[in-house]
Formats: sequence, C-alpha cells, structure tokens
Amino acid sequence: MSDPVRAVEPPSDCALCPRLHGFIADWRTREPDWHNAPVPSFLPPRGGETVRVLIVGLAPGLRGANRTGRPFTGDYAGDLLYATLKRFGLARGTFEARPDDSLELVETAITNAVRCVPPENKPVGAEINTCRRFLVPTIEALPRLEAILTLGSIAHQSTVRALGLKIKDAPFAHGAAFDAGRIRLFSSYHCSRYNTNTGRLTEAMFVDVFAKLAEHVRARRHAAE
Repeated sequence: MSDPVRAVEPPSDCALCPRLHGFIADWRTREPDWHNAPVPSFLPPRGGETVRVLIVGLAPGLRGANRTGRPFTGDYAGDLLYATLKRFGLARGTFEARPDDSLELVETAITNAVRCVPPENKPVGAEINTCRRFLVPTIEALPRLEAILTLGSIAHQSTVRALGLKIKDAPFAHGAAFDAGRIRLFSSYHCSRYNTNTGRLTEAMFVDVFAKLAEHVRARRHAAE
C-alpha cells in the first residue's frame, strides 16, 4: 500500500501553473537527466505515519532539488538544514547532496510550499495559492504531526493558510511560534546562502529555532508517556 503522503503528490507532468510548467519543459530539453518535475516530499523510511515534525521550504532550487528530485539536496541550503537536523536527532546518516546518499530523516518530513522550480526562485501569488492544494492534504496525511517549521515568509504564509488560520493572527517572524490546534507552528528565516552570507540568518539563530522545536516535541512525547 502506498503512503498517504505519496497519494497526494502532484503528478510529474502537473500543468496547473502554466509558467512553471513551461519553465520545467525548457529545462527538460536543456538537462534531460535532471529531475525537472514537481519535487515530492522527503519522508522518513517508515513513511508519513511516523512524522512528528514537518519542514516547509519555499520551492525547489533550479540546480538543487529540481536537479536531484529531493528537497534541499544539491545547494547550500541543504548543507545547513541537514546538519542541523542531524544535530537534533531528526536525521541520520551522511548527507552527500545526492538523493542516493545514506541520509535518512527521523520522525521528520520535508516539503515545499511550491513543488515546481520557479524562474529566479520567485513564485508568484497565483502559483503559491494553486500549489496549496498539495500542501493542505500533505499536512492532513501526517496523523502524528506535532510541529511545523516554515522557512521564510512565503512558506510561512502559505502554511498558515493551509492550517486555516489568518495571516494577521500568525505573522511571520524569525523564532516565532504559534499554536494551531494539535500543531505548533515555528518560523525561521530561510537557510539560503544569501541569508547566511548577509548575516540575516546565522547558524546560531537557526540552531536556536530548532532547539525550541525539539524541546516542544520532547515535551509532547513525555506528556504522552
């Protein structure tokens, strides 16, 4: 039986967003060996049933996930993200920036608010709204989900809407946390090379957000015991 999360992924030839569909079609011609399709969620070995933490990014990078087919694989953002996940026991194995490395997630899943690579890494509002039809059921397919970490304001706002909340009630701020029923929503600046190079996001700032998230998950586990 397929995992419920896999059942709600967009099809490989998804054409709901004409601009993104055309952009990918062009890159299929240029780089036929690349993934060049909507990037599916990255799940732990035992699937969505075990997921307690969901990371939501913005969209695949052109030469990152759009090339490799795995979120945050192939560009700098993944180096920082996966190192931090391993630090808090949310991943194991060795991250070698390719989808066939030994990296595995632990009770964690990673997805994007927009599943297809956008030109210049900038999806437009209609594309973000359209792709939410995949984000909503992805969240709903994770029965043990306790925490979501959004990376950047666009991912945060789309996730807030996916949870049925109003943006004004859960505005984006680095290090903020809001409760949405059984789920606590954490937010961070995106771990892009631009943000880290400019000092907008330091490794210490990123680690601090994960420390709060990990403490919340630990507290929930202890309360259930």
